[in-house]
Amino acid sequence: MSRAVLITGISGGIGSALGVAYLEAGYYVIGTGRSASTGSQCDQYLQADLNALACDTAILEKFRLSVIDALNGRTLDVLINNAASQNLAPLESLTIEAWQTSMNTNLTAPFLLAKILLPELERSGGNILNIGSVHALATKPEFVAYSTSKAALHGLTRALAIDLGGRVRVNCLAPAAISTPMLNAGFENNRSALKQLEACHPVNRIGTPEECAKVALFLTSDHAGFATGSVFYLDGGILSRLHDPV
Repeated sequence: MSRAVLITGISGGIGSALGVAYLEAGYYVIGTGRSASTGSQCDQYLQADLNALACDTAILEKFRLSVIDALNGRTLDVLINNAASQNLAPLESLTIEAWQTSMNTNLTAPFLLAKILLPELERSGGNILNIGSVHALATKPEFVAYSTSKAALHGLTRALAIDLGGRVRVNCLAPAAISTPMLNAGFENNRSALKQLEACHPVNRIGTPEECAKVALFLTSDHAGFATGSVFYLDGGILSRLHDPV
């Protein structure tokens, strides 16, 4: 029976690429998302609102049982916490509701999924991969909720790796700008701004979802068996660049 992976937020740009990559690698892919259905990026799709799941133990338990049912006797080898909520606003207009949704989706849900699925992951000697962000280290205006949640997710990665020791590996993949439909839509009428964003990265381009998926496959494979508590920055070199006035 094939290995299994659970990928949250599988309908998004990075999530879709993750689903395709793990399918091609021979995994049984279980995907989650808020919409009622998704495309062909997974073998089994579970509708799940991570914000609601983080607030209600009954919803959380129902989701756990649905994952066990979807596994159908398989072991869960990989949990990828990919889903994220990005609520952008300056501090003056950032509501507590938007703040809490960011924390619930980006931090509390990954913690709870790791907790409820630990027996399955431990049984397989598997691992958890959290999808973080360069915003955990360097951010910009209006990203207060998002960057804070991602910084905490990076911290959770390290803490879980220590807490779980040799039982389950826990790592984090932190991308910079990635060419997803959501990002491209934001630049649809401003191609010059997209060119500027590309030029901010020393590699002179933004990343692709497929590149994220390839790194994820490596980090969750036996080839990275000595890696735990690590944050891998797939950032095109942007965190190494000092932006001084010319």
